[in-house]
Amino acid sequence: MANSIWGDIEKIPEGYSQGVFNNTKYGITKTIFNNGNSFKIYAEELAGNNFISLNYYITKDKNLIKPCEMPEQKVVHFLKNVILESTVNK
Repeated sequence: MANSIWGDIEKIPEGYSQGVFNNTKYGITKTIFNNGNSFKIYAEELAGNNFISLNYYITKDKNLIKPCEMPEQKVVHFLKNVILESTVNK
């Protein structure tokens, strides 16, 4: 499954952006590490308390998605369905 969401991770710009998921606005932060082989994405509902948190790793053998204390299905559903609104790169 990790390889199938790579395009969804790529569409989120590095730094801070905002998007809509399930008719709710989220603030999304993407940080890139290890020469572009590791990614941290944290999205927080701006008018509530829901959040999405994950790390994504590209290795020589495979790509790995590691959700932070939540089901992988929740993270994948967010990545595939969030609609980006605006971006402000750091």
